[in-house]
Amino acid sequence: YETLSTANDFLIGVMFVVGSVLFLSESTSTVGTWFFIVGSVQLLIRPSIRLARRIHLQRFDTPDRTDHGGDY
Repeated sequence: YETLSTANDFLIGVMFVVGSVLFLSESTSTVGTWFFIVGSVQLLIRPSIRLARRIHLQRFDTPDRTDHGGDY
């Protein structure tokens, strides 16, 4: 999950940088807008990855397990 989250964060950065560069020219501003839209969707994916990770980790948490302050 961490690798997936890091890759998503990297792609968000790429989308916004490329979108910004494309926005500098009027002839490529439409494509730049699409890069911003895709980057924004990827920002919505971030909490989805965290939620999926949390749900996955909760499967390993048993109700009878008690916290011993890290002494297992």
